Amino acid sequence: MAAALQILPCLLRAPSRPFLWGPPLARMTSGVALAERARQLFESAVGAVQPGPMLQRALSLDPSGRQLKVRDRSFQLKENLHLVGFGKAVLGMAAAAEELLGQHLVQGVISVPKGIRAAMEHAGKQEMLLKLHSHIQVFEGAEDNLPDRDALRAALAIQQLAEGLTANDLLLVLISGGGSALLPAPIPPVTLEEKQMLTKLLAARGATIQELNTIRKALSQLKGGGLAQAAYPAQVVSLILSDVIGDPLEVIASGPTVASSHSVQDCLHILNHYGLRAALPRSVKTVLSRADSDPHGPHTCGHVLNVIIGSNSLALAEAQRQAEVLGYQALVLSTAIQGDVKNVARFYGLLARVAAARLASSTAGHSLEEEEEEAKLHQLAAELQLPDLQLEEALEAVAKANGPVCLLAGGEPTVQLQGSGKGGRNQELALHVGTELGRQPLGPVDVLFLSGGTDGQDGPTKVAGAWVMSDLVSQASAEGLDIATFLSHNDSYTFFCRFQGGTHLLQTGLTGTNVMDVHLLIFHPQ
Repeated sequence: MAAALQILPCLLRAPSRPFLWGPPLARMTSGVALAERARQLFESAVGAVQPGPMLQRALSLDPSGRQLKVRDRSFQLKENLHLVGFGKAVLGMAAAAEELLGQHLVQGVISVPKGIRAAMEHAGKQEMLLKLHSHIQVFEGAEDNLPDRDALRAALAIQQLAEGLTANDLLLVLISGGGSALLPAPIPPVTLEEKQMLTKLLAARGATIQELNTIRKALSQLKGGGLAQAAYPAQVVSLILSDVIGDPLEVIASGPTVASSHSVQDCLHILNHYGLRAALPRSVKTVLSRADSDPHGPHTCGHVLNVIIGSNSLALAEAQRQAEVLGYQALVLSTAIQGDVKNVARFYGLLARVAAARLASSTAGHSLEEEEEEAKLHQLAAELQLPDLQLEEALEAVAKANGPVCLLAGGEPTVQLQGSGKGGRNQELALHVGTELGRQPLGPVDVLFLSGGTDGQDGPTKVAGAWVMSDLVSQASAEGLDIATFLSHNDSYTFFCRFQGGTHLLQTGLTGTNVMDVHLLIFHPQ
C-alpha cells in the first residue's frame, strides 16, 4: 500500500501519518470528514497500482531459475537479460525486476523523473529504490514533465544499449506514463528545443495526448517502434503501465516498442487543425518530408511481446471496493473522461444537480426543471463521446440508494491555456466543478468533488489535485477571492493556496506510479 496521502496547505509539509477512519458514515456531516473519506479512496486507488506488485504479478521464474515466464510465454535465461525503462513508475518497476531476476540481469538503463529517488527515500519507500550495487544505471530528468537535456542523455544511453544487442539477448523494457518526456531523441536536424516548442504549442491549444504522441513519434528516433528496431534481432518484452484512455499500446509513451500506424498525413492534419503548419521550423518540415518518401515503409515489431500490467481501471476498481466497504453505494462512471475541462466540469455539475435531486426526492415524479436538467445532462454526455460512460446505471443507482453514494471516474481532460498562471488539469477541473456546484442549491445533500493525478504531480506544481464542495463560491467570495479571475489566468494553484490556507489541495508527493487521473463525486444526505 502506498504511504498515506495527505491534504495539506501548499508550501507546508507535515509529518506523514496514517489515515484515521473516523466516525460511521451516518454521523459524518462536515466537509472535512467527507474530504477525509475522499482522501482515503484516492489513496486506495493509488495503492492498487504500485509498480512493484504489478510487475511481480506479471513476471516469474520457473523452478529451475532458467526460464522467465511472462503471462503465458517463456524465455530462456542464460545471463543474457538486459533492461531499459522510462516513465514515472519505472524506478519501482526496475527495483522489483532486479530483485526477481538477480544474476540474469547483465545491465540496465532507466530514465526517471528528476528528484524521484530522493522523494522515495524521504517517503520511506525503500521497495522503490535500487540496491546500492545495482547493475541498472539511473538517469533523472524531464523536470515538470518536459523533455530536457538530462532526458536526452538518458535516451541516447538507452539507444546505445539497445543497438548493442544480439539475437541471443533478451531486452526487458519497462514503460509507464511520462515515458514520452523521458525518452526524447529527435531525428536530426530537429533539435530538442524545436520539438519542445512544438509540443508546448500543441498542448497550449488543447491537443489531446493521442495527438501529441502522433507528432512526437514522427519526429523521434525511438518512439513509434524505434526502440524495438534498435534492439533487433534481440527478443523484446515490454511491461507497460498505462496512462492513456483505452490503453492503446502505440500511444502509451508514444509506443517505442509498437509499430506506428500513423502517417505523415495524420501529422499534417493535426498541425493544420491547430493552425501550426505554417509556423513549423525548417527542420521539422525536412523530417516529415523524408518520412513521406521512406522507401522502407513502416517498421514491424514481430520480435516484441507487449503486456499491459496496470491501468486506470484497476485503480478505480479498488477505490470502488473500498467505497463499498465504507458504506457507499459505489459505481465506476467511466475510465475514459476526456475533453476540455470546462465541458467536463459542466458535465459533473449537471450530474451532481440531477443526482442530488434524485437522492433527496422521496417521490417517483420529477419536476419540469429536473427533467430539463436531465435532458441537458444527456445531451452533454453525448457531446463528450465517452465510450464507456455508465450514466443511466449511475442515475439508477442514485435513485435506488438509501444512503451515501460515490461515483468514480478516471481519464485525462485537457486545458486550453489562456493565461500565465500556475496550475494543472486536476486543480483547474476541481475549480470549474466548484463553480458549477454553486450555481444553484443542491438540496439537503452534501456534495464533494475530488480530482487527483495518480502520479502525485498536477502540471508544474507539487500537488496532485484538489477537492471542492458546493459552498466553494460563497466561501471564496467571503475571503475576497474572485474565482473567475483565477480561471481566466489558468491560476488554479494560486487560488487553492490562498483559499482557506491551502487545505483543499491534495498534496501527496511523487507516488511512484501513474495511471492518469481519479475523479470522485460523493453525495451524502444531510
